[in-house]
Amino acid sequence: MTTLAIKITLYAPQCHSLKEKRMILQRIIARVKNKFNVSVAEVDLQDFHQTIVLGVAVVSCSQTQAKNVLDEVLRFIESIADADITNVDFA
Repeated sequence: MTTLAIKITLYAPQCHSLKEKRMILQRIIARVKNKFNVSVAEVDLQDFHQTIVLGVAVVSCSQTQAKNVLDEVLRFIESIADADITNVDFA
């Protein structure tokens, strides 16, 4: 059994309140959870309006499969997010 995680930092310049940020965040989290069955949460910088930091974790039987799932999640977030990905850290 293998567990892998990534930390994704996104920048949303159109967010001027935490409410706007939360709307973007909830949309991303719901769609990722439904499509990939992974754990997703906001993990840092909750009080900053334009910065979103997501943690995504997956448990799999092999490291290769887990890495492939996280790569797909990253591409999916990039395609649906109303924000730009500024940093990705594999843990």
